[in-house]
Amino acid sequence: MIVSDSPLDIERPNALRDYLRATGRIARDETIEATPLAGGVSNRTVLAVRPATGERWVVKQALAKLRVRVDWFSDPARVHREAEGLRWLERLVPDNVPRFVFEDFEHHLLAMSAVPNPHDNWKTLLLAGRVEAVHVEQFARLLATIHRDAAEQRKAVAQAFGDRSFFESLRLEPYYAYTAEQCPDARGFLHDLINDTRGRRLTLVHGDYSPKNVLVHTGRLVLLDYEVIHFGDPAFDVGFAMTHLLSKARHLHDCRDAFTRAASGFWQVYCEGLGDGEFTNDIEPMAVRHTLSCMLARVAGRSQLEYLDDQERAQQRDVVVGLMSCDIVQINDLLEGCVSNR
Repeated sequence: MIVSDSPLDIERPNALRDYLRATGRIARDETIEATPLAGGVSNRTVLAVRPATGERWVVKQALAKLRVRVDWFSDPARVHREAEGLRWLERLVPDNVPRFVFEDFEHHLLAMSAVPNPHDNWKTLLLAGRVEAVHVEQFARLLATIHRDAAEQRKAVAQAFGDRSFFESLRLEPYYAYTAEQCPDARGFLHDLINDTRGRRLTLVHGDYSPKNVLVHTGRLVLLDYEVIHFGDPAFDVGFAMTHLLSKARHLHDCRDAFTRAASGFWQVYCEGLGDGEFTNDIEPMAVRHTLSCMLARVAGRSQLEYLDDQERAQQRDVVVGLMSCDIVQINDLLEGCVSNR
């Protein structure tokens, strides 16, 4: 059963200020500067600045109904999964995530430290054609570190993140199952992948490993948004990330070669960082399947890439469906197929 939204709306500055005062997060006579942050569909997100102390927090409040064109619901209690994910990532990759501040179970919200200024959103940089190898390498190495080091703590990670209901409601259903209904030619491919993904419980999976969830501060990547984090198939993160690089390659004609090289470099650095582990032998074919499925989902699923126009969506759909029938198992063959059909 989906829990309804809290009556507290943190996007109303006075409401957020009064809430922070009433809960003792700030002094009773203290003021804040509150600025709603754009970009997400599943949360209210506000930058709260405390002039009295200089502290800057990002406060996130999960929504029951997501802000997309079609009906899409998820229990707002998922924000507490995100809080647990942040606490774990602070241990695994402390230099690449914000600091946990507090969470509230009644109003389903989380506060973390804000990334200092100046910083840039990596998605914004990429869409401007700024494809820098150092960022791609960090992006790959960071993911490999999370997957590798969490696998070494498999028992504790499985206990903390064994529930995958939010991954089901926010990824498998809206990305794969819904897309299967919209694209009959891909239905068998997607349903098989759903079943195989459910059976793979290997390490900590971010679940939303995307450039939009990365800020660049003083040359260092800071990873955000952990509400879909779970114990599962690491190849999903790889495919999710590759999708954004390859979709931008189709969108930005003048940068296609740069994005294709970025996707290839991402995969190479990720494999090097992963090293020899229990899931390294079979991750590549699964990563290919997840990349194709996510690429299709982002043009035909519930959450479509906003920067692609109708023609680009149709072209990506046709290319991906065609590649799904080719039994591709290697990333290099996937990249070649995407490039040759561009």
